[in-house]
Amino acid sequence: MVLLVLKWLRSRWLQILVHAGALIPLAWISWQYAQGLFLIDPVREITTFTGRGALILLLLMLACTPINTLFGFKQVLRLRRPLGLYAFIYASLHFATFVWLDYGFELGLLVEAVFAQRYVVVGFAAGLILLALAITSPRSVQKRLGKNWKLLHRLAYLAGILAIVHFAWLVKDIRVPLRYGAVLALLLVLRIPRVRKTLGSARHKLRKRLSSSFPSSP
Repeated sequence: MVLLVLKWLRSRWLQILVHAGALIPLAWISWQYAQGLFLIDPVREITTFTGRGALILLLLMLACTPINTLFGFKQVLRLRRPLGLYAFIYASLHFATFVWLDYGFELGLLVEAVFAQRYVVVGFAAGLILLALAITSPRSVQKRLGKNWKLLHRLAYLAGILAIVHFAWLVKDIRVPLRYGAVLALLLVLRIPRVRKTLGSARHKLRKRLSSSFPSSP
C-alpha cells in the first residue's frame, strides 16, 4: 500500500505542487479576512492579491509549452489545465471582490464604474476570455471543438495582455506591470514557430553531444 502511494505521489508531484501553491495562499488570505487581521484596507489588499494571483497563474500556464520546448520537460504540459482553471478562479474572486466588497452589488454604481474607469473594461474583457477558456477546458468540449479549440485557447495571450494593461492603468507606478509584460513578451517570442524550431533543434543537438560525451554504462 505504501509503495502504491509513493508511486502515485511520484507521478503526481507536480500537480500536487500546483494545487498546494494555488490553494494555500487563498486559504491564508481567507483566514486573515475572517479574523479581521487586515489593518489598513482589506478590500484593496484582497483585490490586489487575487488580481496578481490570477496574472501569475496565467503566465505560469503560458510558460508550460516554452519550458517543454527548451528543456523537453513534457510533464509540465499536464499543468496547463489546472493552472488555467486556477487563474480563472482567482480572476473570479478578483471580480467578486470588486462587485461585492467594493460596490456592495449596487448596479447603478457598478455601471458608472465600468464606463468611467477604463481599467475596469479591460479587466472585464480579460475575465470573459478566461471564462471562455475555463468552459472549453474539459476534454469532451475539446473533442467537439476540434481544431477550433486550439485557436480559441490562443486567446490566453490576449487575456494576459489585457490583464497587464488593466494592472498598469490601475496603479500609479507601472514598473511592476511592465515586469509582467516583459515576461509575457518573452513567452510570446518563444511561441514563434521559427524560434520554437530553432530552440528544439538546439536542445536535440545538445542532448546528442551530452550522450556521446557521457555514454551510459552497459
